[in-house]
Amino acid sequence: MSTKAFKDDKIKLIKEKIDKAQVAIVTEYKGLSVEEITNLRRALQKDGGDYMVTTNTLAKIAIKGTPYEVLADALKGPIALAFGFEDQVAPAKALSKFIKDTKKGEILGAALDGQFLSADEAKALANIPSREEIYAKMLGCINSPASGIVGGINGVMSALVRAIAAVRDTKQA
Repeated sequence: MSTKAFKDDKIKLIKEKIDKAQVAIVTEYKGLSVEEITNLRRALQKDGGDYMVTTNTLAKIAIKGTPYEVLADALKGPIALAFGFEDQVAPAKALSKFIKDTKKGEILGAALDGQFLSADEAKALANIPSREEIYAKMLGCINSPASGIVGGINGVMSALVRAIAAVRDTKQA
């Protein structure tokens, strides 16, 4: 395969991933072994994402004219792109965990809903609860008043039963 055809295929692949992505995170992969990159890619794929090592030039060409064009300034040095297709938070969580565990790599920035997120903002994205956690908290809040009412009614009924039992015991004595 010629170099031009290879580059065209790589640009096409990046564009396909960008079209499906809800979030794109630029990372530095300097110092990572092939095995570590493979492990990171598998962790991201498990959460509905992907990880792709690419050159700055090809990435800039691929993001041109898309909401991810805001990443152009972050594309410096040896970079890789992490994509989140199903969840906007999961890739940031997986990357942060990987970086914390291996002490290698770095998040350089991200694009979310057409907005550029700095490295610190992208890292903070990892601290946001996942969609499932938010749903669980919302259901807990919705369920809380109902649980309180049930507990109150049960308390009144228990007190009534205890009072009737006490009257019964005094009448029998």
